Amino acid sequence: MADPKIAQREAEAKAIGSACRHGLRSIEDCYSLNEKASKSAIFNGWKEMDLYMRENKIEGVAPQGLKPPPPPPPPQPAEAVITEEEEDPKAKPKAKPKG
Repeated sequence: MADPKIAQREAEAKAIGSACRHGLRSIEDCYSLNEKASKSAIFNGWKEMDLYMRENKIEGVAPQGLKPPPPPPPPQPAEAVITEEEEDPKAKPKAKPKG
């Protein structure tokens, strides 16, 4: 009789493979995301799910958890440099001396 822990690990790896296929992940991505799981069991689960999805014309579901984070907002300027001419844009222009 086989060890139940081994059977459980194989079943979990097979479920991982099935979930990867349903989640539109390549088998290589699935292997790299689950390095501790048995590759042969992952492949068997992936292959069985692929066959099942093709036979039943089931579309995969795009993964939601591994999207890249949004880019950070652009940095704000530390300090604006104001020249004498730009001090108060609402101020009336200075009168030109008559001459």
